[in-house]
Amino acid sequence: MSSTLSWVILFFAGLLEICWAIGLKYSAGFTKPLPSAFTIITLAGSMFLLAKASETLPIGTAYGVWVGIGALGAAVLGIILFNEPVTVPRIFFLVLLLTAIIGLKVTA
Repeated sequence: MSSTLSWVILFFAGLLEICWAIGLKYSAGFTKPLPSAFTIITLAGSMFLLAKASETLPIGTAYGVWVGIGALGAAVLGIILFNEPVTVPRIFFLVLLLTAIIGLKVTA
């Protein structure tokens, strides 16, 4: 598999990580069947794609980018969907996280 394809796969793995992280909130501790199924399916898909991407990419880079995309996306959606606080320090660290994700990609 080409390196470019691995990065695309990793990006989609990160998007699925955002999905399952948000799904956890909607599943209410896995007490709601549809959100729970969504969470489990997107978790499995995310892990599968991470495993595929890590066949080509260094695991430390792949895992770091995967976690970073998930954390950044979950934090932004937490602000949008759940009215989580928007503070200057929080925005600063989210930008810092985005910088780290880009840095891992550029230096890989």
